[in-house]
Amino acid sequence: MVLVIDPQIAGISGDMLLCSLVDLGADKNKIINGIKKSEKFLSNSTIKKIDFEKITKHGIESLQLILEIDEDIHERKGSEIKNALINSAKEISLSERANSFAQSCIDTLISSESKIHGISEESVHFHEASSIDTMVDILGVAIALEDLQLFDEKIVCLPVSVGGGSVTFSHGTMSNPASAILEIFKNSNLTIKGNDAHEELTTPTGACILANLAHESVKFYPSMKVKSIGYGAGQKNFESFSNVLKIIRGSENNFEIDSVKILETNVDDVSGEILGNLIEKIMIKGARDVSIYPGITKKGRPTNLVSVICTDETLDEILDILVLETGTLGIRISDSNRFIVPRSNHDVSLSLDGHIFQVHYKKSLFKGKVDFKIEFDDLKKISNVVDKSIKETEVMLRKEIEKLEMTNDHT
Repeated sequence: MVLVIDPQIAGISGDMLLCSLVDLGADKNKIINGIKKSEKFLSNSTIKKIDFEKITKHGIESLQLILEIDEDIHERKGSEIKNALINSAKEISLSERANSFAQSCIDTLISSESKIHGISEESVHFHEASSIDTMVDILGVAIALEDLQLFDEKIVCLPVSVGGGSVTFSHGTMSNPASAILEIFKNSNLTIKGNDAHEELTTPTGACILANLAHESVKFYPSMKVKSIGYGAGQKNFESFSNVLKIIRGSENNFEIDSVKILETNVDDVSGEILGNLIEKIMIKGARDVSIYPGITKKGRPTNLVSVICTDETLDEILDILVLETGTLGIRISDSNRFIVPRSNHDVSLSLDGHIFQVHYKKSLFKGKVDFKIEFDDLKKISNVVDKSIKETEVMLRKEIEKLEMTNDHT
């Protein structure tokens, strides 16, 4: 199973995520009772009312948190909220997994404030996050995740919308996203993006929960069969979009999806030797693949189309090589998503013709069919040692690997 968090439009806050989990099927009474038992651990804060109700935002029926509190406090030590979470977890017998998650969330929030202000974590004081609703969000999400048994599932997140404009809070006015949001996302694998909302769309509490929940950031929905959908409404209203967080739970197809860059350039005055060297250089820099195709361009001129598959991380270095090695004056760049059959890398020791070899191979599984491919460099090296053709060597090695795989399956 896979859980997709979609904050591309409305961003995310703690209560939006909590509501979307309840809308997905989490037991709201268990969450409400757990939160009510926790309020005694935070002084000067009382929950007068807590519930979830259906509302409509721009035509989208969603769930919204109704929270009425009575508190007279403007700042609170981060450690106080952390201790309240620890005591609450004991009070309601929260699982070790959920307890660890809740503590990680508040630790992330405390750490971000510590780094921003250059003070120790023990000295961190919350202002905007000092209210009991910070604990309500973190504890509520932990209970909901445990109830839905989501801790053992794959959780991915689409790009997080943070809004735009400026934000005014206890430390004054600054551009949005504020420092706390940036610090939280800096240490995560998540991707953020702005828009023209001119308001804060992602809160520090929402960011710290998300950073500790999502396993990876994705640009597209994975290939999946949708089982259930949860819609969590935020408190604000916007004219141009629904302030609603979507989360989708489903079964993932037996292949993965990722995004790559496709680089293409036409060269018509480069020799075969240079192109051969180009392929080696680009592959060393981490390209996924390089292809060169003959073709005809303007004025009937013969050309070679160089096509490279790479990632964002290797893009700049590969662009440099393409320009420096070929002299090209332009490179086309496009995004492409790939479906990938899951595979695993294996390294085994095999005996062949009285010699012991280390053999590397990739094993894949798709729709019940297992296949494997031996690394060509190993085939080449081994075939030279045993003085057989690559084809003969491959047949012999495949037989040995199949025996090994069958033995492993039975054990």
